[in-house]
Amino acid sequence: MSKFDVLVEEQLRTMDKLLELQNEVERCQRIERELERLQNEDKLRLVQDEIQVMKMELHSIQQTFEKQTEEVIQSYKNHPVRER
Repeated sequence: MSKFDVLVEEQLRTMDKLLELQNEVERCQRIERELERLQNEDKLRLVQDEIQVMKMELHSIQQTFEKQTEEVIQSYKNHPVRER
């Protein structure tokens, strides 16, 4: 497997993590809104803390994805042209 293929595969795994985490953040935000509506302050704070942690993780994964994108582009530029 070429370096380009390996990089693309890694990037796809990162994208899966990114999408999963984004879905989880959205789910928690729905819970947050419901707890706000119910005025359950204790649980609301817990959910807000969890959302904050997930957003930090999401940011980290996004940075990893951007770095991988740059690596894929560089690898593609340096990759010999294949017959199609």
